[in-house]
Amino acid sequence: MLPRCAVGVCHVLMLVLCVSAAEDFDWTKNHHGSFYYGTFPAGFSWGAGGSAYQTEGAWDKDGKGLSIWDVFSHKKGKIQQNDTGDFSCEGYYKVKDDVSLMKELRLNHYRFSISWPRLLPTGIKSDHVNEKGIQYYDHLINHLLENKITPIVTLYHWDLPQVLQEKYGGWQNISMVNYFNEFANLCFERFGDRVKYWITFNNPWSVAVEGYETGEHAPGLRLRGTGAYRAAHHIIKAHAKVWHTYDTQWRGKQKGLVGIALSGEWGEPVDISNQKDIEAAERYVQFHLGWFATPIFHGDYPQVMKDFIGRKSVQQGLGTSRLPTFSPQEKSYIKGTCDFLGIGHFTTRYITQKNNPSGRSSSNYFSDRDLAELVDPRWPDPGSEWLYAVPWGFRRLLNFVKTQYGNPMIYVTENGVSEKMLCTELCDEWRIQYYKDYINEMLKAIKDGVNVKGYTAWSLLDKFEWDEGFSERFGLYYVDFRNKNKPRYPKASVQFYKRIISSNGFPNQREVENWRRKAVETCSSSNQLLAAARRKSQEHAEMPKVWPVHDEV
Repeated sequence: MLPRCAVGVCHVLMLVLCVSAAEDFDWTKNHHGSFYYGTFPAGFSWGAGGSAYQTEGAWDKDGKGLSIWDVFSHKKGKIQQNDTGDFSCEGYYKVKDDVSLMKELRLNHYRFSISWPRLLPTGIKSDHVNEKGIQYYDHLINHLLENKITPIVTLYHWDLPQVLQEKYGGWQNISMVNYFNEFANLCFERFGDRVKYWITFNNPWSVAVEGYETGEHAPGLRLRGTGAYRAAHHIIKAHAKVWHTYDTQWRGKQKGLVGIALSGEWGEPVDISNQKDIEAAERYVQFHLGWFATPIFHGDYPQVMKDFIGRKSVQQGLGTSRLPTFSPQEKSYIKGTCDFLGIGHFTTRYITQKNNPSGRSSSNYFSDRDLAELVDPRWPDPGSEWLYAVPWGFRRLLNFVKTQYGNPMIYVTENGVSEKMLCTELCDEWRIQYYKDYINEMLKAIKDGVNVKGYTAWSLLDKFEWDEGFSERFGLYYVDFRNKNKPRYPKASVQFYKRIISSNGFPNQREVENWRRKAVETCSSSNQLLAAARRKSQEHAEMPKVWPVHDEV
């Protein structure tokens, strides 16, 4: 592990000097080129994923309580087309069908989340435990294991019980730490004999920033300049408490691992000869990934966050920083609470220095960073407006994690690409290209010495995409949401990903090109099946009725 630099933050330029001297990866080199043919280490785990609110449906069935996403999505104008996750993929009723898809893909693992309000309708264990919710996850876990698929289970994928939001203010309130710990402890007690990989939080950056700063996500609060930092502070404490609970009460008998899944987009300096751009790119990654990873691995927030937010808070006339502080006891309690690090990665940005004003009205998470994000118009952009295909950024991010955090065990927990809803084409050649290139960059990172143990394609199915509703599709399998039975159809990428899994990598150029050709050939028959089903159900293809829409008060 590299020593931490004497000044609080290692700038990318300093990393270049440190890393080039001690590690294989050369940060000064342009790595945008050649494809590497080779295989992954023996035992590498291949998977796909989804989450409870995005796939299960059954939003009010069998004793489930309301989540903040149930309430948020029913407010008019919050979600594209006023879509909701009420029914989504109906995964609650399709466990056997979906596990058979995973088996067809030859997955080693499946990543899913447990809905907190499905187990604890009010979020509070002492109020009521919903045994029907327990039975559903028992059924899913058991069916996965019967098919030799390892469950990787996320405890919090954004669906906070609504009661906890209304009563306490959700993640703005420190009481969430104990309530979440009680929920996690229940999961360890009921499922831990079979589940050996636990993820506390999925992408807490989105929970904090989009839930409590911009209001784009549930619960839809716009607490600019403070909301995101306070939510993140409590989430980090909650993660640490759950890790310690597992460590002291369950690890001895269950022998599992507890990690966290962080999102990390890479930031590359616009001008690699400009020190200000180099520092801005470092800040971009530290304010995103480092915000959570640095406390968990080193005990405190990145120095650059403390410096910038502290300085801007003083300029606003505030007595203390808007970034909360950890006590010495909390720092030592939080440090080292990670058995493996989940990384969700999709895209890259070019970053340049930009000075933002520091007035009270202008203070927010984004302006605190003093940078601008840019994209190259030549980068492919098939679906989500934020998601450009930039494979080389993935290798750089993984090497950054290695050098910053002591080469932890990494599971890639999300990686994939979307297309727009209007496209019903199952021959998704752009997704094949995306997976081929990104997985290859991960293979190169492993050759660099990065300790990546598994990869999770995002996602198994098309599903509810948060504020984008059903307007974007990430799935390897197409879901016909207009049909009440929600049938699944394989896209071409299913066949391609299946070949990567079977070969544990990329054997040679000829074979890999052959995979692509065959995948596109087989998808044309799936297209015909889908078209025939569409014609058949044209007369009654309406979506099921949804809960009445209420305007916000």
